[in-house]
Amino acid sequence: MDPATKAYLISVGTVELRDLTPQGPPSTAGPSAGEGSVFFSSSGRIVRLTVAPSPLRLLRDGDEHLIIEGDRIVARGHLVEPLLHCPGQAYITVSESCIYDCRFCAVPKLMGPTKSKEKVIEMVRRAAMTGRLRAISLTSGVEVSPEHEVGRIADIAQSLKTFGVPIGISVCPTERSNEILRSAGAIEVKYNLETLDPDIFQAVCPGLSFEGIKSALADAVGVFGRNRVFTNIIVGLGESDRVILQGIDELTEMGVMPVLRAVYPHPLRLADLEMRRPSPERILRLAEHLRMALDRNGLRGDLPQTMCYPCTGCDLIPHRDL
Repeated sequence: MDPATKAYLISVGTVELRDLTPQGPPSTAGPSAGEGSVFFSSSGRIVRLTVAPSPLRLLRDGDEHLIIEGDRIVARGHLVEPLLHCPGQAYITVSESCIYDCRFCAVPKLMGPTKSKEKVIEMVRRAAMTGRLRAISLTSGVEVSPEHEVGRIADIAQSLKTFGVPIGISVCPTERSNEILRSAGAIEVKYNLETLDPDIFQAVCPGLSFEGIKSALADAVGVFGRNRVFTNIIVGLGESDRVILQGIDELTEMGVMPVLRAVYPHPLRLADLEMRRPSPERILRLAEHLRMALDRNGLRGDLPQTMCYPCTGCDLIPHRDL
């Protein structure tokens, strides 16, 4: 699976299983919440595919697994067992509900439960018992308010420091979230801009502040350091490449590392927003520009220790995939 093949698989985003079952419970985070998935590894690269009707099929071939489209073998490799949500990490969604109604996200439609601190600690304890725990990543919707959520996540993170692995946190930022999360033991943070087009942001993320998130990201670099601050950028909400490329350059100059995430048109959101999965060519082109921008600003995609950059399943990650 070379970068072009991985870009193609990301562009499709789904796979049908033959005599296999999804690995682990359905996702509880973000746009693909409620959907099952598999992690497929080939030639040192990993891709995460949602289990859903698809032109791609995954089947076993002796000791290997194949991804097939029609009569063509797209990739040959094997499945990777996720620990909690992704390989090597306890990546846990604390609040599975959200007061904000971002038009691309299934969480506000599903309005799932909120895990207690005791539940999260037990999940991490079980993950640690496998011997495969390399990092803890916490993400969360906003059940009551951003301030309440930051306080809840900080309290949980404090209790997880005893596991002795890096902790990363992805939440909706607040005025004091950087200092609170750093004091709680987080070494990395992710505040999601979702789109680099301010007009699209206003339309798809009502109630949230584009400039507020950008300001929190800039401040976070001063608190957590370079190669430790991230933001998800969804590709396929109607934005132009020009806006994305300019935004990548601006963010990386700030010391922020974008995660370029192909949009997932969740069945619960198809009536709310026009979403178009990006082509493989677009995914590869944007990822190559991101790598150049990281290089230009002294940032490395192979240095982060938590969340999306070390996982690589959903994205083409510079310095890891290309």
